[in-house]
Amino acid sequence: MATFPENRPAGKRVLLMGTCLCDAFYDDVARATVEVLEHLGVTVEFPADQTCCGQPAFNSGDWQASRKVARHCAKVFAGDLPVIVPSGSCAAMNAHGNLLQFEDCKDAAVESLANRTWEVIDFIHNGLGVTSWQGGFAEPTRIAFHRSCHSRGTATGAAARGLLGSLGNATIIPFGQQEQCCGFGGTFSVTFPHISGRMGSLKLDHLLDTNPDLLVGVDMSCLMHLTGLAQTQGRPIRPRHVIQVLRDTLHLASTI
Repeated sequence: MATFPENRPAGKRVLLMGTCLCDAFYDDVARATVEVLEHLGVTVEFPADQTCCGQPAFNSGDWQASRKVARHCAKVFAGDLPVIVPSGSCAAMNAHGNLLQFEDCKDAAVESLANRTWEVIDFIHNGLGVTSWQGGFAEPTRIAFHRSCHSRGTATGAAARGLLGSLGNATIIPFGQQEQCCGFGGTFSVTFPHISGRMGSLKLDHLLDTNPDLLVGVDMSCLMHLTGLAQTQGRPIRPRHVIQVLRDTLHLASTI
């Protein structure tokens, strides 16, 4: 699995990669990212001409197309500032997938982007050194945390658990087959929809057996997949990105 470079610089001024899913479905995740980072004293800049990280084409085997997208991405995010991504999947593409697809045709700008990319929760915990959160829930809240496949081999999972576990009135609950894939897999869910759906339904079985109040993750794609299946099957579950939980509990803390 992806192992992010160890020499990524932290900083108080960053570039935000909004991701396609933020743009299309999860704009509040992007807003929460900005709100939390600004609360921590970070200046957030958003390059307006950013597009996709290139992962859909990369996963489909069309590396010619994905390299074109990756080069554009590296150009948009050029410089020496950290690039913050509210998605373990897109962060892994920048930091790992791009290094694979440019292994035989080195590109300095793409390598620079790889070395400066942080998943947002990893950045908060390990880049900024924020290891506990000044916030909490008004009522006891049971959290089922799903660590996505793309965050394996990175510091994101431990960072998310550390911050979530520090919240007042929060309990992270274990569930069966926690490390199992949700079944989305990006273009895998399009190519093999029945397998993808069965995998997601099995994941839901284990999740719902524990009766959680929230399903929390670091990848909107996983949350979208599991939430869609749950709604279709009449088994609703409340999804939240970790950064939304941090923003929401911070707001609660400021009002009590």
